[in-house]
Amino acid sequence: MTRVEWGKHLGVEWSNVTWFLTALGAVVVLLTRVRLGGAVVDGTGRSSGVAGYSAALLRIHTTAGVLTLLVWIVALLTLRREIALLGLAGWWLLAVVGLLLLARWLPSGGKHSEHTRGDAWGSGAGLSLLGHIGVLLGSGYFTWVTLTDRL
Repeated sequence: MTRVEWGKHLGVEWSNVTWFLTALGAVVVLLTRVRLGGAVVDGTGRSSGVAGYSAALLRIHTTAGVLTLLVWIVALLTLRREIALLGLAGWWLLAVVGLLLLARWLPSGGKHSEHTRGDAWGSGAGLSLLGHIGVLLGSGYFTWVTLTDRL
């Protein structure tokens, strides 16, 4: 049974899953920019009990995200493995930078820091954690479909 037959045998259309995860990756890049972009004051977004983050790190996340999406979409449309490998490098960079941005939610442990309040989906680390762990898992999936010729 060939790889294509195997996927169809299971009722899985790999391209549909890949396009869906690509769209979710775009949402993560956009929401990260929207959520953190307005909070940057003097180069850091800070509130008591939460570590700041670098505005440069946010710019890298946004730039890498947009470029990765463009390269990845071209790879999906042309089915060129060389372009897909370049896109994979971008997805992994995006996952690492996103997880670095998430590190700001680690407790600072400062003497005057407050404990972070309960998380709502629209604020706090919950949505960011879900999105960036999803990008990490999506990067693994994209690597798998590229290296196994399911792209």
